[in-house]
Amino acid sequence: MLPLSKSISNRALVIAALCDGKPQVRHPALCDDTDVLIEALSRNGGNIHVGAAGTAMRFLTAYFATREGVTVTLDGVERLRQRPMGPLVDALRELGAHIEYLGQEGYPPLQITGTAMHGKDIVMDGGVSSQFTSAVMMILPVIEGGSIELTGDIVSMPYIQMTAAVMQDMGADVDITSRHISIGKGYTGNDYLVEGDWSAAAPWYAIAALLPQSQLTLEGLSADSIQGDSRLVELGKKLGIMSRFDAHGVTLDTSGFIGCCCSSFADMAATPDLVPSWAVLMCLLERSFRMTGVRTLRFKESDRLKVLREELLKLGYVLKIENEDAISWYGEKVPVTQEPPVINPHGDHRIAMAFAPAAVRFPGLVIADAEVTSKSYPAFWRHLEKTGFTIHQLAQ
Repeated sequence: MLPLSKSISNRALVIAALCDGKPQVRHPALCDDTDVLIEALSRNGGNIHVGAAGTAMRFLTAYFATREGVTVTLDGVERLRQRPMGPLVDALRELGAHIEYLGQEGYPPLQITGTAMHGKDIVMDGGVSSQFTSAVMMILPVIEGGSIELTGDIVSMPYIQMTAAVMQDMGADVDITSRHISIGKGYTGNDYLVEGDWSAAAPWYAIAALLPQSQLTLEGLSADSIQGDSRLVELGKKLGIMSRFDAHGVTLDTSGFIGCCCSSFADMAATPDLVPSWAVLMCLLERSFRMTGVRTLRFKESDRLKVLREELLKLGYVLKIENEDAISWYGEKVPVTQEPPVINPHGDHRIAMAFAPAAVRFPGLVIADAEVTSKSYPAFWRHLEKTGFTIHQLAQ
């Protein structure tokens, strides 16, 4: 059974808190990110440290801005202090929020004093982070409603649509037409059931591709998911991996796997969380590729573009960062100098999981700081072992 979606869980948990806990979020994801959010939502002031949870930082900033008379300080690890907050803070201030920067302008830590906010029509840049838009969307029903006009090149639009879908299921009036999001007043407070996590399926699709003729069933995933990362079905199909759905989940059929063939091009702006696993997989298959729409990966738990380049080089693959918004690999390789290679995920759960399937090509591969996967998928290594991989924990 794959973990439940932390992205959906985080949204449903915030909305439930905005409704003063009246709706119940049934079976939220069990991982570090949701644990941090649940603990923070229980607080009524003081210093709140969210660790590396960027989603929690963005969503909690908007949430606490609405809590009249409550003052909190939001902070996180050093990497989180490097992730921008300016566009979200500007939008919330326009709605009446009282937020101050305690360090560098535009970045955490923040001091937030909850106040009476009022919905209105605002304009936001859609090209920085979809979480900024989602954070504002979720609070609009409790501050009399309003609208958001998105400008620029919109990134991760499926996550904005996911937010709208969760809000609608919990009783909000949300309408999205192209760049315009209109939101009415109030939630009805419906209970919410979280679905399985498609983002967590990415390394399993990679394993299926690297072990053709094998059979792999991922329980808990559905074909009608509201998650943009269900695009894995389409990406897998291009490699000859067919996704067969039933009531329990999806079975990956690799009998038609085509492996290495012509170059691949993909615009990943809508699904950036798939980039690490898919970039590593394409290199392991020695299939030339170019991915665009990747600029937001600079501002994740790590600088994922830089880290992918550094760690793929340890496996002999020379990844190119063409500009701020594209990466590519056209077959350039160098000798592998370390046996076995030791991958440093740089504190990033998606990097650790993306490189794990490389053990198929590099037996004995070492993933340092492997526990970072607990951020979204605590059972990842145990599940990997159940599928036949041999895993040894090295002495510290």
